[in-house]
Amino acid sequence: MRFLPVFLDLRSGPIVLIGAGDLLRAKLRLLLAAGARIRCYAIDGHRDLGGIALGNGRIEFVDGDPLQADFAGVIAVFCAGSGDLGAPLASRARSLGIPVNIMDDLANSSFIMPAIVDRGDVVVAIGTGGSSPVVARRLRQQIEALLPARIGELAGFIGRWRKAIHQRIPQFPLRRKFWERVVDGPIGAQVLEGHLDLADKALRDIDNPSDFAGAQQPGHVTLVGAGPGDPDLLTIKALRALQDADTIFYDELVSQEVLDRARRDATLVAVGRRVGQPGIGQDEINRRLIVAANLGQRCVRLKGGDSLIFGRGGEEIAALRDAGISYSVVPGITAALGAAAEFEVPLTFRNEALRITFLTAHKAEGAASVDWSALTDPKMTVVVYMGMSAAAQVRAGLIAAGRSPLTPVGVFARVTRPNSKAAVGTLDQLPDLIAQVEGGPAILIIGDVVAHAAPRQADSNSHDFTPLTQKLSEMLAAAE
Repeated sequence: MRFLPVFLDLRSGPIVLIGAGDLLRAKLRLLLAAGARIRCYAIDGHRDLGGIALGNGRIEFVDGDPLQADFAGVIAVFCAGSGDLGAPLASRARSLGIPVNIMDDLANSSFIMPAIVDRGDVVVAIGTGGSSPVVARRLRQQIEALLPARIGELAGFIGRWRKAIHQRIPQFPLRRKFWERVVDGPIGAQVLEGHLDLADKALRDIDNPSDFAGAQQPGHVTLVGAGPGDPDLLTIKALRALQDADTIFYDELVSQEVLDRARRDATLVAVGRRVGQPGIGQDEINRRLIVAANLGQRCVRLKGGDSLIFGRGGEEIAALRDAGISYSVVPGITAALGAAAEFEVPLTFRNEALRITFLTAHKAEGAASVDWSALTDPKMTVVVYMGMSAAAQVRAGLIAAGRSPLTPVGVFARVTRPNSKAAVGTLDQLPDLIAQVEGGPAILIIGDVVAHAAPRQADSNSHDFTPLTQKLSEMLAAAE
């Protein structure tokens, strides 16, 4: 490590900034964000700040030769776009013992500027010793994605309470446990969700902070939607939940690539089942979640797609409520949206598809219970989950209710995964399309919007997918 990372209080004295153009303005924005008072030498003579506010008088433009600048009381010198002035300015600053940074000039700089992640009271600095700013920026992007948006508010919350709590807990190890429990528990979660008033009340209601620190941590269950399979489609909040979990109860449809994003020492428990195969049952899943939470564990109930779309998440929420277990829900990308994005199926389309219906046809008897007459509007897109085994009944029900057998249909299997596959055709071909995708899981999309799907372009056996509403208009025009 050549450079020691430090955090400089720019409110403790003035900064001298010398440079020109966009580089100067970019540095101004950064220094103003840190609360600096700036003496600015615009060596090109342009004082146009490009929309930057003057910082309530914190920017002072100075005329004259920058090499003769008054460095009295200055705490740091920055050069951005200063050209040949950089080296002599650095020499003068060094002779006065003032830290100096010359942009893109490591040899003449006594300190370097890191890539910065700014979350208010939480600031992360990433440096590469000046060797590769691009790598530092890429790391910043990844850290930006991982950090909760309100992590700075959590630090500020703890800062406001720190003195009062420390007066009540004299022992350092117990204080550390207290704050660990606050950060990792429901109080910290309330702050990160933006409920500062509830978090303040919860902390205020702790009668004995020492007992609170020593007590068993209450458990928590997070229902997480894992999406359709591609791990990069996990939400940031879902990824954080997987990284924090002690135990993860996952379904059969959750991909191994998603499970690989979990904390390495987390316990993984399979609780799902394939269609037609026995499973442990929903009641047993509910019981295991409750037992684990009562043991103080942070649990994730991980489901393919979204927990609350044919994922029985509502039943689990009801069971957790009845048991008094703390829980939260993280939405996921449901399979319909994954299929729509991957295969370019617009689930709605102006003048063609104005509404969407999601339904499940798990088995033939399930399909028989559907009111197909409510699904005959040609401007309705019908999305069928778990419909592979009941494809013949879906076709028969829709056609019998009045939906045209020429309605475009797509069967989209293993969407967003490397082995995804699609078959497109018409409603009367639906069972044959099921065979073409070579196994599930798969989702059925029925409606004129499938005419716009990308797979149709490559399907040599494709039919005329002109939307039925357009066909009718053309027929009426021809009749006239």
